[in-house]
Amino acid sequence: MTALSLVPVTALKGVGESLAGKLARLGLGTLQDLLFHLPLRYQDRTRISPMGSLYPAQDAVIEGQILSCELIQGRRRSLLIRLKDGSGTLSLRFYHFHPAQLASFKPGARLRCYGEVRTGASGLELYHPEYRLISAGEPQAAEQSLTPIYPATEGLTQQRLRQLNEQALQRLTEQSLPDLLPEPVRKRYRLMPLVEALRYLHRPPPDADLEQLAAGTHPARQRLAFEELLAHQLSLHRLRQQLRAQQATALPPSPELIERFIRNLGFSLTCAQQRVAAEIAHDLAQPLPMLRLVQGDVGAGKTVVAALAALQALAAGFQVALMAPTEILAEQHQQNFARWLKPLGLEVAWLAGKLKGKARQKALAQIAGGVPMVIGTHALFQDEVQFARLALVIIDEQHRFGVQQRLALREKGAISGFCPHQLIMTATPIPRTLAMSAYADLDTSILDELPPGRTPVNTLVLADSRRAEVIERVRAACLSGRQIYWVCTLIEQSEELSCEAAETRFSELVATLPELAIGLLHGRMKSAEKAAIMDAFKQGKLQLLVATTVIEVGVDVANASLMIIENPERLGLAQLHQLRGRIGRGSAASHCVLLYQPPLSAQGRERLAIMRETTDGFVIAEKDLELRGPGEVLGTRQTGQLQFTVADLMRDAPLLPAVREAAETLLKNHSPHESPVLERWIKRGQRYGEV
Repeated sequence: MTALSLVPVTALKGVGESLAGKLARLGLGTLQDLLFHLPLRYQDRTRISPMGSLYPAQDAVIEGQILSCELIQGRRRSLLIRLKDGSGTLSLRFYHFHPAQLASFKPGARLRCYGEVRTGASGLELYHPEYRLISAGEPQAAEQSLTPIYPATEGLTQQRLRQLNEQALQRLTEQSLPDLLPEPVRKRYRLMPLVEALRYLHRPPPDADLEQLAAGTHPARQRLAFEELLAHQLSLHRLRQQLRAQQATALPPSPELIERFIRNLGFSLTCAQQRVAAEIAHDLAQPLPMLRLVQGDVGAGKTVVAALAALQALAAGFQVALMAPTEILAEQHQQNFARWLKPLGLEVAWLAGKLKGKARQKALAQIAGGVPMVIGTHALFQDEVQFARLALVIIDEQHRFGVQQRLALREKGAISGFCPHQLIMTATPIPRTLAMSAYADLDTSILDELPPGRTPVNTLVLADSRRAEVIERVRAACLSGRQIYWVCTLIEQSEELSCEAAETRFSELVATLPELAIGLLHGRMKSAEKAAIMDAFKQGKLQLLVATTVIEVGVDVANASLMIIENPERLGLAQLHQLRGRIGRGSAASHCVLLYQPPLSAQGRERLAIMRETTDGFVIAEKDLELRGPGEVLGTRQTGQLQFTVADLMRDAPLLPAVREAAETLLKNHSPHESPVLERWIKRGQRYGEV
């Protein structure tokens, strides 16, 4: 029997080129796709309701004899059919109809209909119900199972989807769609057989638990989610194996250089920094490519850890590339690394999109010539950039880059036959649920300790009506020697509009606070202008900085102790946490004011309450995941990552420990099952991490 994964939808009765095109819009090309296209919800059409018992807004199945069929010429022409059963009468009304329908609605014929009961001009009516003619000997029962409602697209009705699905179910057997989970795995995790689960989900019995089905927690749905999550784990394992199969340059530790670096820092490393640095040093000394994610809350000292890793590669005579998502952050890294490395006799090169002409050619020549430390933006993975001896790639704020971009930079070092080590850093704590799935190909280190001297930030949530009061507080703080950020956001995802909002607020604050030195920073400014403004703020020449969210990552001014964020209800929790992390970097008490526009939605109130109650990035990240979903939290919507057909990371998080365990069992004891599971669930071109 032909596998359903190989049978195109055009093999079904009634599916021509046009219908196949509509199904393709839903990603349905084969009968397997059709069977994995699960219902969103179900309707109970298993009982026929007497017409005399109906009430408005009720969804009901009715059956009756046609009394009359007539065209009504009102404000809108309509077709009205009167029906009767033993308990009463009811009308069907169609505003859209064709001549063939008129011919089929003959008095005396019997109709079975489903729709929502409404009050109309003729009494109770069903508008555009689903219907069919009932032949004389047909049994009295309505449907034998609950009726599925599928995700659909324009031009594709529920009736048509159900008909096609019925044809696919008729071809469904254990041979045409084999169960790829070995019996020991199914038994251990109490998983339903695949064919049984699919039949149940498409045609649940009348007594099925509708709440369980709606919540996605029914064992039949969980069976499919388990297999899809398992495929995702296996794809990440395969990626990891591919990378591990490559050779990397073993970089021996360099205690002498590192001691000199730490002496020059002027402060001691935290215990967490020492622990994570040791984990990285061990990885770098191996001839296998390091794949390590360093998570650290805002201000935990990830950059120093990155510098320690870089020194191990630099001491061995190799190059290190550090990539940051914004020019502001890349420039800050460039300044820090230049300050740290130049006293050690190590040169730092810089490359960003803004570099043009001779300056760009000089930077490209430096990189190709083997300059030790290279820092830049996404410009680093452009084709014309060639490294001489790249041994370590450091990526800051991983969630800002697509997976493909990260891997493209890795390819830069693979030219010489060796794969560079990878160190990936994020100040956006990743919930454990996501780390177990999205980053399963990486080892993880957590910087869970802040350097001494960091003060907790007190967060206040105020309505915009108290703006005048906030401005007076800004005046007093600036005059007492403190520095302040005023952050502007807009609901439209538009850099241009955000810049306009910042410019407007800047003008208003300059007029209201003429005695203060106020600066403006936004993404539309030229790089040199942005750098000059940031430099003036760092040096204390500016007291108040009005900015868009470009200051979200990496900006470090110890004297800044107050931040006002306008319209915080328009930002994700992780982004608010990042912004708030720009203050509290000195010894002064710091405050963050969330200036919202009332009225707040219930979710808006909940989100701002979380910001007020905790400064723990991991607590905030879990809440952000719960409220916004994984695609938003990871910033991966555009990368093809985490696009599940059946599984839902939030709902199915309890399955993940068992899924990881099952993946290990499958690879160890049932390895021939790996490729078929991947082929079934991971679409070509969407496989995580493949270039």
